[in-house]
Amino acid sequence: MEIKHISHFQEKSNCKSFGLTLDNQEILSFELSNKNGMKVQLINYGATVTSLQIPVDGKLVDVVLGFDNLKSYLESYNLPSAPYFGTTVGRYAGRINKGVFTLNGKTFQLAGNNNGNALHGGNNGFGKKAWNVTDLTSDENPSITFSLLSEDLDQNYPGALQVDLKYTLTEANELQLEYKATTTEDTIINLTHHSYFNLNGHDSTVLDQEMTIASDKFLETDSDNIPTGKFTAVSGHDFDFRTAKNCPASIDNSFVIEPSNDVVATLYSPKTKLKMSVYTDQPSVHIYVGGNCFDTLKGKENADYHAASGICFETQNFPDAPNQKHFPNSILKKGEEYHQKTVYKFENVI
Repeated sequence: MEIKHISHFQEKSNCKSFGLTLDNQEILSFELSNKNGMKVQLINYGATVTSLQIPVDGKLVDVVLGFDNLKSYLESYNLPSAPYFGTTVGRYAGRINKGVFTLNGKTFQLAGNNNGNALHGGNNGFGKKAWNVTDLTSDENPSITFSLLSEDLDQNYPGALQVDLKYTLTEANELQLEYKATTTEDTIINLTHHSYFNLNGHDSTVLDQEMTIASDKFLETDSDNIPTGKFTAVSGHDFDFRTAKNCPASIDNSFVIEPSNDVVATLYSPKTKLKMSVYTDQPSVHIYVGGNCFDTLKGKENADYHAASGICFETQNFPDAPNQKHFPNSILKKGEEYHQKTVYKFENVI
């Protein structure tokens, strides 16, 4: 693949400087917009969505949490538990028990960055890396493609992994994410997107918004939120979202998605009449609300972020799948290609 230097795109795009990394690398912010007036802003640090603005009654509502500058993103990783606002999570999203997995008879020990378990790719996961911009299109259905080469034994994962992530903003008000990856050695992979959504606007609460999840079971977990290998039926449970319910104040669970499902989850705001529908080819959607804001976190536009400011719909494989033989395959073999597609579609519901 031809890697174009980011400056190649600066003249022909709505692009501006977003700040400098600790090693003085300039990070740029790019904007895609469609003919309906919907806009998404992304930075090449973590291939991160920083803003997602949707027209509502003549005004733009920013429906994702984020920061105004790179310094705040960098500092957020120093919090007791980083929020990962809008980032691309990898090489393995979710938790891996004790940070240990075995592949082809060899045992790998990852960093125990979450109560002794590995979380979201380790101490220097994909959300903390500067990605290259390898393609940028405008006109109808504008898109941007971010690319990253994760070296062999990066965070102690085997194989050099080449990842390409294409974001497309369609004229149907969809934000499409298409991931591709190849590896030089057999490895494990689980990529996801970590935006916190709030259809009232990022400076509000999600607790008055209604959610559905097309799932009849979720992964049972232990006290460290590691899957036990068993499943919990949603029937009779508070987490039965097969019919619409208000967002819970606290949830951190992986719901099982059947391949035949069309819309896997929805979020609706009675206040703005905005509806988001989530589509994916992944076997689960991890729903997360609560924590990681500490009631002191200043977000964009000087907003005070709190535990109920946003909700994540992390489309992905099961956490700890490398250690559970009956979970979906998480191994990417040399010579094969990882492919994942997720769509967040927005509609004004009258």
